[in-house]
Amino acid sequence: MTPDQKQAYQDFAKEKLGFEFNDIDLLITALTHRSYVNEHKKSVKEHNERLEFLGDAVLELVSSDFLYRNYNEPEGIMTAWRSALVRTESIGESGEALGYEPLVRLSKGEKHGSARAHASILADCFEAVIGAIYLDQGYDAAKAFIQKWILVKIDKILADGSWRDPKSYLQELAQHNDGATPNYKILAEDGPDHDKVFTVGVYVAGQLKAEGVGHSKQEAEGKAAAEAVKGYLKAGLGTK
Repeated sequence: MTPDQKQAYQDFAKEKLGFEFNDIDLLITALTHRSYVNEHKKSVKEHNERLEFLGDAVLELVSSDFLYRNYNEPEGIMTAWRSALVRTESIGESGEALGYEPLVRLSKGEKHGSARAHASILADCFEAVIGAIYLDQGYDAAKAFIQKWILVKIDKILADGSWRDPKSYLQELAQHNDGATPNYKILAEDGPDHDKVFTVGVYVAGQLKAEGVGHSKQEAEGKAAAEAVKGYLKAGLGTK
């Protein structure tokens, strides 16, 4: 990697993270996918999976500490809240907002992968970046980073109920408001067998409440349920 290329990573750190890395190679490694190493074995030796492992642990600790100190709820509730904060979709969105995708080093094949694969890679990189910050700047810097990009989401998560299992929550809402149980129907199947996409509709008392799209029936049902829950809550139809 040329000095100019390394400087691009340092510029990103200064602009987006607010500091310069003492060891910029940590950030470069955090944004290096295994596929890139496999494709450049002579020049690149390390990918981001070890940093991802470390960052995942730091993220869980910081999130758990935050919830424990700020909310007096049972362990099961706080576990569900934490899962909503750190799930792949949440940290992937934060990674996209950070804007490091152009710096992620992928193989040629991975660059042309599916949107779902890219989202997962961005999420993995986010955890690896946490690991890199922890090693280079210490715990407090990693905590501040997590606070800024992850923990600020807690109010929205609690307000929209997205921490709850959407299918279970929808069933509760449907039975409370309509006296009926949701039913799911496959509306469409598209794509080849190895990358099939399902469109599922969820019905309550015979009325289509929402649709969801996913790479499995279960994923599509979950997204349909989540959209239906939003409809109930938007209409002020909770369970209280």
